[in-house]
Amino acid sequence: MFKGVFTAIVTPFNKNNTIDEMKLRELVNFQIDNNISGLVPMGTTGESPTLNAEEHCRVIEIVIEETKGRVPVIAGTGSNCTDEAIELTRHAKEAGADASLQVAPYYNKPTAEGFYRHFTAIADAVDLPMIIYNIPGRSAKNIEPPTLLKLAKHKNIVAVKEASGNLGQMMDILQGRPKDFSVLSGDDNLTYPLMALGGDGVVSVASNLVPKEMSLMVDKILQGKWDEALVMHYSLLPLFKVIFIETNPIPIKAALAMKGMIEETYRLPMCEMEPQNREKLEKTLAELGIL
Repeated sequence: MFKGVFTAIVTPFNKNNTIDEMKLRELVNFQIDNNISGLVPMGTTGESPTLNAEEHCRVIEIVIEETKGRVPVIAGTGSNCTDEAIELTRHAKEAGADASLQVAPYYNKPTAEGFYRHFTAIADAVDLPMIIYNIPGRSAKNIEPPTLLKLAKHKNIVAVKEASGNLGQMMDILQGRPKDFSVLSGDDNLTYPLMALGGDGVVSVASNLVPKEMSLMVDKILQGKWDEALVMHYSLLPLFKVIFIETNPIPIKAALAMKGMIEETYRLPMCEMEPQNREKLEKTLAELGIL
């Protein structure tokens, strides 16, 4: 099972908008040095919609190369085109990925049966563990629990990243899941409550910046040290809030740039923060001792 904190790693760009391979490798090592459970390149936080297929594959290759098997790499290889998702997943497997992250097809708005056939087709075509990514706020359609639990019976579908924000839905999944099926939060601020209900961890944005703290909080939960973990949850809550003051990954990349870890470069349609929001971000980071 997948347990712990899995960082949805950003994709650093040079000022000329090319992939900054050196900074990406540095970020990988920073994450591993700070006890992260695994890495997730080419998710939402990696700005995957703005990279072409060659760049997408290269980012995954770089993360796998630099990780050197020290932690699992869950490659974001989802698409709203099933054939494209299969091809990206095949490449990830050949490159040495440990699993794939498959986002709910966006814009298409599939029916429940369409969701089932899409994910099953990928799981049948590529023998690689799959984590389904449910994020209706971006994909415009929710994967309902009956559909997800039906998919969970497939041998290659091993987990869900739940970013619906609906704890009631998450409880239905937790109650009905197979015993070897992981439920991971897709929202940092819901990590503690989801794990209190039986969840297994988080695919985290915040851990790009504070991997040690996120790992420690989740480790304490897994050890049953609930009171200590709760203190950490509330100490990190201002960060969880401020890094979503604008669309992800704009604030987290700005925060990393403030720390001097990357250039603050985005690809359109992502762009720099509004000045008043940047001030709020910088103030919060300073109050938390991050800057």
